[in-house]
Amino acid sequence: MRYRLTASPVVAGVAALGLLLAASAEATMYRYTDENGRLVISNTIPQEATTRGYDILSNNGRVVESIPPAPTAEEIAAREAEKERKHQLEIQQEQDRILLKRFSHPDQAVRAMHRKIRELEGIIQLKRGNISVISSQLDNEQSRAADMERAGRPIPESTLEKIRRLEAQIRDVEREISAQQHDISEMTQAYETDIRRLEKITGEKRTLPIEPESD
Repeated sequence: MRYRLTASPVVAGVAALGLLLAASAEATMYRYTDENGRLVISNTIPQEATTRGYDILSNNGRVVESIPPAPTAEEIAAREAEKERKHQLEIQQEQDRILLKRFSHPDQAVRAMHRKIRELEGIIQLKRGNISVISSQLDNEQSRAADMERAGRPIPESTLEKIRRLEAQIRDVEREISAQQHDISEMTQAYETDIRRLEKITGEKRTLPIEPESD
């Protein structure tokens, strides 16, 4: 025969009381400095005191954990500045890694810049040649129109339209040339920045001139 033991209400009450007393014995205490600079030990802590930092104490008065003061605005700003500095350093390191994959010496970057400048200047020369051809056509059409005017004949609309079209073509090509000259200037500045960076991270100085030699 089996017997099942059940706790009596008295025993259960005693156990519960014991747990309550144990919990009370382990109640958290705080040690902090109040607004007057006095050291206070209490089982509660005012909200404003937490910003000054405090200690959590065990039931025997030993420090369980120390909570540091909340950072000041200056400390927060300094941390953010340091975080941003590290972020920018990581970006620079990645940029340096990519740059070194392209060029191992500043002179390699100088040669690449010279090649690119010559390519763009060659395109500009072709466009200038196009302008010369269009200008010649325009001169012919304008000369024909002037002859008609001197002869007292009306200038056909087709002739006037062709003159306007040729003038527009010249303006378009001139804008293209101006844009490419701007591209050359920006590209040169970017290459010069890379060259200076390569000199710094490789410890090598360029031996070639920045300006490409004229043909």
